[in-house]
This record gives sequence, C-alpha cells and structure tokens, in this order.
Amino acid sequence: MMRNSLDLTDRVAVVIGASSGIGRAIALGFARHGAHVVPTARRAACVECVCREVLGLHRRTLMHLTDVTSRASIDALRDAVLAEFGGADILVNAAGFTVKQPTTDIAEEDWHNVMDTNVNGVLRASVAFHDALASSGRGRVINIASLGSFLAFHEVAAYCASKAAVASLTRNLACEWAKHGISVNAIAPGVFPTELNGEIISGTPRGEEILLRTPLGRFGDPAELVGAAVLLASDGASFLTGQTIAVDGGYLASGVNT
Repeated sequence: MMRNSLDLTDRVAVVIGASSGIGRAIALGFARHGAHVVPTARRAACVECVCREVLGLHRRTLMHLTDVTSRASIDALRDAVLAEFGGADILVNAAGFTVKQPTTDIAEEDWHNVMDTNVNGVLRASVAFHDALASSGRGRVINIASLGSFLAFHEVAAYCASKAAVASLTRNLACEWAKHGISVNAIAPGVFPTELNGEIISGTPRGEEILLRTPLGRFGDPAELVGAAVLLASDGASFLTGQTIAVDGGYLASGVNT
C-alpha cells in the first residue's frame, strides 16, 4: 500500500495564536490529520475551548497560555511541550494583530507593538523551538504571512511592513536552517473574515473592493487554509522550503476582473 505523505499521525504540533480564526482552524486541521496539537495564545477560555476540541478528535493536547512578546513565556511553553511530549515536530506562528490608522498619525508605540508581535514573536518562537525541531528530523516552521507581504493596503502600513518582514524572515531561516533538517515556509492568506479584520471588511467599501479584485468573488474561510498547512507540515513537502504560498482566491494573480 502506498504511504500517505500527508499523514501527520503522532507528530507534535505547536500552534501559537490558536485561540480563534486562522490559528484555530489550522490546529484542528492538524488534529484531524493525526497530529497531537498544542494550541496556545493569551486568552484562557478560548485556548481551553480549542484544547477540548482537539481531545474530541482523540488527540493529545496541552493547555498552556503564551505571550509572544515575552521570550520567557515562549521558553516556558517549549519546556512544557517537551516535558509532556518529549519533542516537537511542527511550529505554526499565527499570532498577530493590526492597527488601521493613517501612517502620519500612528504612534510609535503602536508601530512597535505591531512589529513586536507580528515579527519579533515569530523570531522568538522559531529560535526557542529550533533545537527541538532539529532533533525531530522532520522539523517544520509555518509562518502566517499576508497579502500585505506583497501589496499595500490602505492605512495599515505597520501591519503590511510586519508581514513583509515575516516573508523575508521565512526565506532567511529556511536557508540557514536547512542544514539542521528544518523546513521553513509561510502561508499568505487572502482576505478571511476574522476577529482581526471583521469590522473593516464586512459590508464596507473596503470589503467590496477586495471582492472585486478576487477572481473567486468571495472571502475565504479559515478552514480553506488547512490543506496548505497540512502539506507544509508533512512529508509531502520534504523538498519545499523558503516559500510563501498565497491562498487567496486568485487575488495576487488578478488584473482586471470586469
């Protein structure tokens, strides 16, 4: 029988930023494909809910809160994962937030906070889990980039700059860590309504413009990112590293759609 190269059975996946939206969808998608999953974030009630859902899929999990702006917090997460599971195979960096404001008005503190979470948080977690992922022999880092990694979006300069940095960091870590057996890739979601952006795009002129520019003519559902995430986490992507894969309904490919 041919082996299923997308099977994640008994791999240990840590998903940071898994309390809702994209991170939650990926965490549960991994569990459905056989992985034991540690969903983590700052909100206890939300993390507990996702842990229960993982257990309901008959996979092991661990309840542990994490603040990506603190290296000590991430190190504590890593130590707890290693104590419970003995290793880690997959790290997903999905924590992030945005500030919508004219660039001339954004406070330096807000700019730094976006960068600290969206970029520095990815670096902190990746470095903290490096040794465990290298020891796995099949280590995977999956970062969540954005269409803003490639394009400008009105009045979210900090977010777009941070996500461009995530795409660059993904390439650099992939090249540096290939010799350690760690693949590093990113997913750039199209526009997926979540808690992060719902008020900005739902029933607004901004949302209408996005739909006009999207060949598939609709927003995405976070569950539609699971396939790409499972591929990147699996043996099916054994020769794939340093890439940022857009799952965007054709947005980046489109020119004139009417």
